[in-house]
Amino acid sequence: MKVIISPAKKMNVDTEFEIHNMPCFLDKTEFLMKYIQNLSYEEAKNLWKCNDKIAKISFEYFSNMSLTERLTPAILAYEGIQYKYISPNVFDIEQWKYIENHLCILSGFYGILRPLDGVVPYRLEMQSKVMLSGYKDLYDYWGDTLFKKLYDDTDIVLNLASKEYSKCIEKHLNDQVEFISCTFAEYKEGKIITKDTFSKMARGEMIRYMTEEKIEKISEIKNFNRLGYRYSEEKSNDKNIVFIR
Repeated sequence: MKVIISPAKKMNVDTEFEIHNMPCFLDKTEFLMKYIQNLSYEEAKNLWKCNDKIAKISFEYFSNMSLTERLTPAILAYEGIQYKYISPNVFDIEQWKYIENHLCILSGFYGILRPLDGVVPYRLEMQSKVMLSGYKDLYDYWGDTLFKKLYDDTDIVLNLASKEYSKCIEKHLNDQVEFISCTFAEYKEGKIITKDTFSKMARGEMIRYMTEEKIEKISEIKNFNRLGYRYSEEKSNDKNIVFIR
C-alpha cells in the first residue's frame, strides 16, 4: 500500500537531517527549473499568482538554484498545516522506516517524492499555467509517469492528496488497481461539508496515526478517531472512506 499527499507552498532548508535518495525524475525537474529561470520576474510572478514579497523570494530560489546542493528531506522541507500534524521531527526509527516505505508526496516540480528524497525550496503548483513547448500544462507534462511510478510495487493507493494533485493520478486509473480516497467532514445545518483547514489537519494526523500503528491494510484506518473524527460506514463506499466529526 502507498499513501499520497500534497506538498505545501511554504518551504524551508534543514541540512542537518540526512537524505537517503535523490528524486527519481530529476531530469524532468531540471527541465522545469531551466524553463522558470528563463522567465522574467513579471512572467514568473504571473505564473505563481502571488504577491511581490512571495514572488521575490521564489524568484531568488530559482535564480540561485542547484538541485544537488543544500538538500532537505522532502518530509521536512514542507511547512504547511498538514506537515505540522504529521510531526516528522519527533518520529522514532520505526516511524521513519514506515513512512519511507509507504508515503509519496506529489509535486508539480519534482513529480513524486519519497519522504527522504533531497529537495530544495521552489514554488510551482501542479495547476500552474506553464507554457512548455509540446505540453498543455503540468498534468500533460508529467503524463502517466507518476501513475506508473506510484503503482510500480503496489496495486492499492490511499489518497490523502487534494484534488489538484490527486488528479494527476486519477486520470490514469484502470481496473487493475485500487485508488481509495479519504474525506474528513462535519455536519452543518443537516448537511455534510468539508473545510480545507480541518481537512489538512486531519490528513496530517492520519499519516501520523498510520506511522504509529504501522497500518498495512486500508481497512485498519477505519479505527482512526483523532481530532474528533469517527468513521462513518453510512457515508463511506468502496472508493471513499468518510470520517465525520
